[in-house]
Amino acid sequence: MLNFIFASVELPMLSDIVWIFGLATLVILVFMRLKIPTIIGFLFTGALAGPYGLSLVQASTTVEVLSEIGVILLLFVIGMEFSLKSLMAIKKAVFIGGSLQVVFTILFTSLISYFLGFEWNVAVFIGFLLSLSSTAIVLKLLQESGQVNTISGRTTLAILIFQDIVIVPLMLFTPMLAGESENVGMSLLFMAIKGALVIALTLISAKYLIPNLLYRIAKTRNEELFLLSIIVICFAVAYLTSLLGLSLGLGAFLAGLIISESDYSHHATGKILPFREVFLSFFFVSVGMLFDITFLFAHILPILGLTLLTFLIKFITASIAVRSIGQGFKEAFIVAFSIFQVGEFSLLLAKVGVSHELLDAETYQYFLAISILTMAVTPFILKKREDISCGILNLPLPSRLNKKFGNENIPALEVDQELKDHLVIIGYGLNGRNLSKAAKSAKIPYVIIEMNPATVREESLKGEPIIYGDAANDTVLEHVNINKARVAVIAISNAEATKRIIAGIRHHTQNPFIIVRTRYVNEMEDNLKLGADEVIPEEFETSIEIFTRVLSKYLIPRHDIEEFTNEVRSHNYEMFRMTTEDADVKLKIDLPEINFVGILVERDSGRYINKPLKEAGIRENLGVNIVAIKREGKTITEIKADEKIKLGDLVYVVGRPDGLEAFEKEVEVN
Repeated sequence: MLNFIFASVELPMLSDIVWIFGLATLVILVFMRLKIPTIIGFLFTGALAGPYGLSLVQASTTVEVLSEIGVILLLFVIGMEFSLKSLMAIKKAVFIGGSLQVVFTILFTSLISYFLGFEWNVAVFIGFLLSLSSTAIVLKLLQESGQVNTISGRTTLAILIFQDIVIVPLMLFTPMLAGESENVGMSLLFMAIKGALVIALTLISAKYLIPNLLYRIAKTRNEELFLLSIIVICFAVAYLTSLLGLSLGLGAFLAGLIISESDYSHHATGKILPFREVFLSFFFVSVGMLFDITFLFAHILPILGLTLLTFLIKFITASIAVRSIGQGFKEAFIVAFSIFQVGEFSLLLAKVGVSHELLDAETYQYFLAISILTMAVTPFILKKREDISCGILNLPLPSRLNKKFGNENIPALEVDQELKDHLVIIGYGLNGRNLSKAAKSAKIPYVIIEMNPATVREESLKGEPIIYGDAANDTVLEHVNINKARVAVIAISNAEATKRIIAGIRHHTQNPFIIVRTRYVNEMEDNLKLGADEVIPEEFETSIEIFTRVLSKYLIPRHDIEEFTNEVRSHNYEMFRMTTEDADVKLKIDLPEINFVGILVERDSGRYINKPLKEAGIRENLGVNIVAIKREGKTITEIKADEKIKLGDLVYVVGRPDGLEAFEKEVEVN
């Protein structure tokens, strides 16, 4: 019935959109209750609505187009949150790390595929397919977890950028693997020239063209025009790169980089994000639609085996690539656990391979099953990637292997066994560094536990009392005399690792006062139950800071503000944790009924304009006092009786809200 109605108004794709969004809403609602990532929900929706499921969606081509727009918008947003300076800072990771990951994956996969019975050209093409990872899934998850700008996040992004670039030569080589004669060398030369041209255009646009254009558009204060200009820039650059034979995604990323160099990148990101979320959902649905569940169950054992083999190959090659650019094993493992899946560009490349008869129907279905399975488990593994990496590094290995895992250059710290009443700092990020500086200044003895080998090596050479190790390990805790410490501060961002450390310390001793920094409110209760004495959530501290500034604008005395914040903290943020109905905490201060504001004079004549203040009677009529006037860049603080208010003045006034409102109506254009 729905199909008939939509067809009658000549919108056949509308029924597909309704089915997709309607079904996705129900599926994700159930998945959220089961705490399953929404990405899996979209994949499941695609499998359910696709040709191998209930066949609810007919216009699969339309869905693919919408999904491509989602990928373009994702890369566009990533580019806006990045910058050219940041990209140049990781050029080594992009070109060396990325190329090694791709080359090693192709080499290892080709050899294994050849021994499994494939022809050499097909084996190499399978290597092409497995060398690429999912930019859409990985970057979305990194954004949601706030990990894009970490060392491992930036390295992951660098390798993904290279993969998006290398898709072009891989597509050029595909016809040659199929036996079709084509001058690939000349094509690659032209591609390099086109790439250099695009990069030059990006640099010029980022420095001169786009900032000036966006400035003129922003001056109009027309939000519709601003949004339209941002979308045009995104798709224009993407279209240009596609005309040159490069990928749309790469063009979108470059467009984002161009805007990132302007002052309007954050505002533009906020405008684009809702569109990105809608269109990106189509991408995950379109991937799920390719999933033939009956083929999966009919060949479940070989598919699971090949999926595991794919994971191992990509994990090993990514680890080698990251280690080769000088990063430690922990970062290498974290990156490897991020990009082990088969990517969306691989699906595009696979279609090219099918058209050139490099893949038969059965091999193609095997590839699709492996691709979707690796994509489906990505959210779960990426969420635990740091814990798993630390677990691997803490395996009981022979001393020779332990040295190979990056610790041979870390000077061993001999902790004074008589050390007592000291501070143990766990995690040497920004909070840990600031805490150590404060402890040093106050002459409080302290020792630091850190899991980043590079940081430990660098800081130990500077004389910092720092050791490498997992603070949940009894041996490490014994080494820092945890049972004699007065305070232990856990300042790391990994929630699960924090819980393990609290449990480890309390299993070892009840002595130190444990202070924990967390990111979210819902982590407080678990940490307190495990034995933490005080938990400082960033969310609450941000709320306190915001409200402190609000109170200062209400002219509340500083002493009363400090008393309030101390009261909130001393009760473990109880006021914030209670529901609105239960909250009965009252701020025992009186709000003054006066305010201090700046009002711009937009009229050249009026009751109070161009008249001496002694004659205007502003104070007598409105109860408003003028304390300063800013005129032509200069601030007048000595207000004389014959001073006049003029057009363009910024007048600083203090008074009751009703008086200020009345004065504003007299001098501003309403």
